[in-house]
Amino acid sequence: MDLKEQVRELRLQGKSPKEIARALKVSPSVVAPLVRAIAAETAETAAPAEAEVVGCWTNVGWSEGLGLDPARGWVDEAPDSGVGGMVCVLVARRHTWDRLSVCGYLADVYCMGVKSVIGPDVLDDRDLARFREYFFGEYPGWQEAPIELARHLVFGSIDHARTLGFEPNDLFSLGSDLLGKWEEESAITFGRDGKPFYVEGPEDDAAKVLRTLRRTLSDDQFGYVTAGR
Repeated sequence: MDLKEQVRELRLQGKSPKEIARALKVSPSVVAPLVRAIAAETAETAAPAEAEVVGCWTNVGWSEGLGLDPARGWVDEAPDSGVGGMVCVLVARRHTWDRLSVCGYLADVYCMGVKSVIGPDVLDDRDLARFREYFFGEYPGWQEAPIELARHLVFGSIDHARTLGFEPNDLFSLGSDLLGKWEEESAITFGRDGKPFYVEGPEDDAAKVLRTLRRTLSDDQFGYVTAGR
């Protein structure tokens, strides 16, 4: 049996990409494109119903600096918590009767869109509770959120980032299905108070990010904070 068929068989057993990589003793970077190819083949032959959303959460303070459509009724339980710009979204959908498909997204809603993705992984309720505490561990807290808000935050931040020249994390395609279909424009105005604003992250090439911004914007059209400024 070739590697792709082994991946297909393990995927049908409900194994996550990380579990498959461990089982086959190969790198996750080898498994990821095979999982994507298998998912694409499956999509061509079937259109399965969306799995039930079991839970959806975001960090408190998610709305800081963003423009919101008041008609949506989205609530931020701690809008002045001082964590604006980097938003964490966690989604869990039913996988089997006792297991959940879970994926977490870290979105730079002021500038670069989705910078990091954890998952999707298949967890039970206890593992999800532990992972949720870890995932939101650097924030003052987390809150329940409608899946609609999750879509608008994550997909919307990607759409905004693309206008500035940035693409989402390579692993985003593996976990995007948990958010549901995206066929609209976001009801959120991204950037800090409507203006792109870049804050250097620990793994960023800040000079490259600034060069990308300057291809489409003049210096007075965006703000930034780097280690040297």
